[in-house]
Formats: sequence, C-alpha cells, structure tokens
Amino acid sequence: MKSRNLIIGAALSALFIAAALISFVWTPFDVTQMNIPAKLKTPNGTHWLGTDHFGRDIFSMIMVGARTSIAVALVAVGIGMGIGVPLGLAAAARQGSLLDEVIMRGNDLVFAFPSLVIAILITAVFGPGAVNAIIAIGIFNIPVFARLTRGAALPLWQREFIMAARVAGKGKSRISLEHILPNVTNLLIVQGTIQFSLGILAEAGLSYVGLGAQPPLPSWGRMLADAQTMVSFAPHLALIPGGAIILTVLGLNLMGDGLRDLLDPRIRVDRT
Repeated sequence: MKSRNLIIGAALSALFIAAALISFVWTPFDVTQMNIPAKLKTPNGTHWLGTDHFGRDIFSMIMVGARTSIAVALVAVGIGMGIGVPLGLAAAARQGSLLDEVIMRGNDLVFAFPSLVIAILITAVFGPGAVNAIIAIGIFNIPVFARLTRGAALPLWQREFIMAARVAGKGKSRISLEHILPNVTNLLIVQGTIQFSLGILAEAGLSYVGLGAQPPLPSWGRMLADAQTMVSFAPHLALIPGGAIILTVLGLNLMGDGLRDLLDPRIRVDRT
C-alpha cells in the first residue's frame, strides 16, 4: 500500500512544480507591469489572489516565484550532492587517513558559517542576486551530503560483499562507485527532498533580506518583505506567499517521509 504521506506530499509538490513550469509559457498577467489604479485589490474574478501595492497580479507572481524558489533550491541541492557525495565516499574509503581528516574538518568549518552569513560574504564581493543565493545554499549543502554519505558508507566497508570485491582486486574508487554508492542512494534521495525544502526556505530568507532574487523578478521572500508594512490593511499580501512557502515545504517534507518509508528495507520488513 502506498504511503499516504508520499501521495499527499507528491501532490503538493507537483502542484507548485506545475505552476513553475507553466509560468515559463503563460501567466495571467505580466509580473513586470505595474497597474497603480488596481493596487491592493483583494481576491476577485479578475485577479484570483488580488494585487500588490504596485497593482501586479499576485497569482502570476506566485507562479513566477515558484519558478525562482524551485530553480534556486534545485541547483543548490545539485551542487551539494555533486560535490558532497564524492567527498563522503572518498572519506569513507580512506577512514582515518589524512584525506578523511581534511574532508571532515573542512565540513566542520563550513558548518560554522550559516548560509545567510556565506551569502552576505558573497554579496559583499559580487553583489546580490539569485546566482549568489544558489552558491551560498549550495556550499552549505556540501557538508550535509558529505557527512551523510560517509556515515552510511562506513558500515558497508565491513560487509562481506565488500570484502569479496577487494579480494577480487577492485580498488577503493571502483568499489565506492559500484557497490557503496548504490547502497546509499536511498538515503541520498530522502535527504535530497529534505534539503530541497530547506533550500526553498533559505532562498525565501535570503530574498527577504534582499540577498536573493532581485526585482523585477518575483520571489516569495521578497513578496513577504514588501508586505510587512501593509499587513494591517492588506493581510493577503503576506498570507498568500507565506502560505505558498508553507505548503511547498510541507509537501516536500511529507514526500521525503513517504520515500523513507517506501525505500527503507527495514520498514518494509517490519510491515510484512
């Protein structure tokens, strides 16, 4: 029986991913076009989610904002996995060596600087923007995947099938790719969904303080920042992008929880 969490999470995630993809070819209104006479409209038949203080359609901005948040989080997670997983495999294959020590202490160093601090440092050099947000979030994801991969791989190096591969003459790099990596992929997939949701939160936070996507490109975090002074008389300006962030993160977390139940062989055995 399929996990209820997986179904609900996948449905919520698919909804926002579909909105992001559709925004490439169609939105109800142009998000860069201001319409001051129509500003601060509540949801109605023309503007389904109302308008902001510049008269821009909020539904259209939510669609394009989904594209921004998902793109930033997806690339950042890709950077984290692409660099962190090989580092974790290398550290596990050479446990106790100088390479292992350098990789793990480097991870500790990165963990000492939150993504917001890294983004501020990058912004001070290159200026604010979505690319710099991707770099900052991606750098923070590297030690997450490196630690997870190393921790999952270490017990596998003591297993009999790894011993047999070593007796057959396979080197550590080949064993890591052919035997270790396939056995930790399930964990990486689940962690990837979790980091994806955290990436969306991080992008929203960076955009909120002005370090993420820059105007006129809409961003959920930027929409929240613009709405903070108008909550008392136009609460929909904050509730709608805030709700979009909550539902997207909730969907990804539920999907990650469902994938864990589906892919973890120990849980499958317990259920049977």
